[in-house]
Amino acid sequence: MPTCHLDLNLVLCSDIIDISLQRLIFKKHAMARRHNPTKVVMWTLILLPAGFFISVVLLKLGNTSTADWLHVFWSRQSKRTPKLTAGPCASNSRCPEDHFSFYMQSGAANVVAPKICVQSKLVLGTVLNNAGLGINVVVLNGKTGAVLQSDHFNMYSDDDKPLIDFLKNIQQGSVVLMASYDDPSTKLSGEAKKLIGELGSSVVQSLSFRDNWVFVGGKGVVTSNFEKLLKNDKEKNKYNNWPEIIQLEGCIPKYLG
Repeated sequence: MPTCHLDLNLVLCSDIIDISLQRLIFKKHAMARRHNPTKVVMWTLILLPAGFFISVVLLKLGNTSTADWLHVFWSRQSKRTPKLTAGPCASNSRCPEDHFSFYMQSGAANVVAPKICVQSKLVLGTVLNNAGLGINVVVLNGKTGAVLQSDHFNMYSDDDKPLIDFLKNIQQGSVVLMASYDDPSTKLSGEAKKLIGELGSSVVQSLSFRDNWVFVGGKGVVTSNFEKLLKNDKEKNKYNNWPEIIQLEGCIPKYLG
């Protein structure tokens, strides 16, 4: 039986299919003359519409190659059955155009790192390899929402001078997001707490060993409405020596200064 390929001219291909189907029908006619005339009608009704359908499809595709045809097929299939995935930044916040959406969560004990998302995009987390023990910080451009800096500072075994230098260099109008992981406070000095307070934090002064804490503020903000603190309490802790994860989400107004 003749063969055809989708990467040849498909008009010719459809002609080949028609000829092949005609030969099959002729063969069935010959067999039917020796056996059962009713089968002639049955095979004719089956094969002729099938041949017509295949020819129309091939002619519609014109000179499309096999790869292009597969692309068209899969693109059509994907429209019919879209894959919906929440991803790492699932959030219920729907923000006005002059705001940025954010979603963040603290770390879990000293095992699961925190994550910070902006506009439904992960900007800090394990998969980006930019989260670590202590205080995790992301700085955004207050007008565009673009990430300017991200870093993490170990507050259990390291000095807090790198954190202090980092905080002092934050520009006016920047948005600052912070999330704790394991211990955010052992080496956190009064000077560092003062600088974080100037970003709008109202609870940083009471931050203690292995507390869980998330915060969103900015350079020039008096008091932030986006802050949560969960104290380390052995009688209430979910993870033995650590409190449970805390989450925070909302809409940050763009800086208009």
